[in-house]
Amino acid sequence: MSRPDILPISLPPRGLSRPQAAAVVGVSIGTFDTMVTDGRMPRPKMIGARKVWDRVRVEEAFVELPEDGGGLENPCDAIFDR
Repeated sequence: MSRPDILPISLPPRGLSRPQAAAVVGVSIGTFDTMVTDGRMPRPKMIGARKVWDRVRVEEAFVELPEDGGGLENPCDAIFDR
């Protein structure tokens, strides 16, 4: 069981659950799974039977993502960029 109250706010956990790792990137769990499968996000470490993502590696992978979404256009961008 996770005990986030043990760590000070200034020290985020290094190991993340799948939902936490997806939240760090700002995507759904399904999208995160796809990103792990296609190599855009790192694979998890195994701690016993539990899969844990290294927060630092997830953040590094996020930095390496293309700035423009890889050339994909989002039709909503025109609405929100006004």
